[in-house]
Amino acid sequence: MQVTTQANRNIPEQDGRDASFDGDDQVDRLQIADLKLTSRLLLGTSGYPSPQVMMESIEASDSQLITVAIRRVNLAERGEESFLSLLDSLPVQLLPNTAGCYTAKEAVLVAELAREALETNLIKLEVIGDDETLLPDVEQLLKAASELISADFTVLAYSNDDPITCRKLADMGCAAVMPLASPIGSGMGIVNPYNLELIRQLIPDLPLLVDAGIGTASDAAKAMELGYDGVLLNTAVSKAKHPVQMATAMKHAIIGGRLAYLGGRIPRKFYAEASSSMDGRIEGAPGATGASEASS
Repeated sequence: MQVTTQANRNIPEQDGRDASFDGDDQVDRLQIADLKLTSRLLLGTSGYPSPQVMMESIEASDSQLITVAIRRVNLAERGEESFLSLLDSLPVQLLPNTAGCYTAKEAVLVAELAREALETNLIKLEVIGDDETLLPDVEQLLKAASELISADFTVLAYSNDDPITCRKLADMGCAAVMPLASPIGSGMGIVNPYNLELIRQLIPDLPLLVDAGIGTASDAAKAMELGYDGVLLNTAVSKAKHPVQMATAMKHAIIGGRLAYLGGRIPRKFYAEASSSMDGRIEGAPGATGASEASS
């Protein structure tokens, strides 16, 4: 599936020092369809105290893929200080999303408007069930995903943390599936790591990103340690006491979590295991006899 990108958005190749591993020059890129990114942090653009803070936070995060809620943006406004013009000045790719849509019909319409206005096939698909929980409406989500894929969109689908729903989205051809950590804006972090881990096992070959509910840097690191390919977040940065500092923390947390996953954590054990050899312990020292017997 070919991704059409805006001509004036050229994402530069970063030097890879933060994302490289094994001590060589290989860069651990995130690839979604034809889009290759060195940053695994996707950042939203809503709720910042000011446009300046938003811009500084995006820059601090090193994010290269930025989400924009199409229903909340004036696509016709392109003045020097307009929202879209500000984002045009950054080396980022825009990822329009269908936030605020409650039916498949609404979501498809918003996606088509985004493609026409922003000249991109990328779409983050959200179809919400109600105003209280903001949880996905699975029936409408699957319907919208199917229609958008048929219309040659590159769909990144926001989903609940249900393994069956996520697998259906993957099987129908979504470019990425994005299960929630917890409800949008809740800051609860990962409430069901078992389901997220199961989703990763069921969908081993498609990009998976944790989306929604991240509250702080440790939540983002945990998502990466579970084997996820990236994290999409907004409120954790935009509503933080110091958004720019939190954006920096999220960047490093995701890098650290990814490297920890690649490094492979040690197994959990119920009892202690000494990191150094027990050989050569002084006779008569507490536990020495048992250690000697155990080693004989």
